[in-house]
Amino acid sequence: MKKSFFAVGLAMTLATGAAMAQVKPEILVKQRQAVMTLQGKYFGPLGAMAQGKAPYNAQIVQRNAGFLDNLSRMPWDGFDPSTKGEKSHALPAVFNDDAKFKEAASRLQNETAKLYQVSRGGDEAAVKAQIGAVGKACGGYHENFRQKQ
Repeated sequence: MKKSFFAVGLAMTLATGAAMAQVKPEILVKQRQAVMTLQGKYFGPLGAMAQGKAPYNAQIVQRNAGFLDNLSRMPWDGFDPSTKGEKSHALPAVFNDDAKFKEAASRLQNETAKLYQVSRGGDEAAVKAQIGAVGKACGGYHENFRQKQ
């Protein structure tokens, strides 16, 4: 019985992997753009709080930081080489400087993870400082890998 469950699980895993490998490039672009739109949605209020443009709300900070922690890991598989010719705001450096691109992605993931951890501690000053670090990670990515808007 265990062998049959294992076989079914393995078959489903392989089928899912094959299906993922066949995603159309334009869909990958839409997916990564959707993730980045959501990142903006959940980071915007945090940036406003850090700058004093909105009142600090620890509950919203913690919720949004949790969302950002998850979202920060999502868009990167959407930068598959098959998307190179698709219409997007991605600069050629995304595909030409893989090491620098991966470092920028990793930096954003690390900074959002730190933000989530700090947000759970309740230290408003530390949270605001970490919001700034996330903003710098986002800005560094945009500066090097995204066309100016």
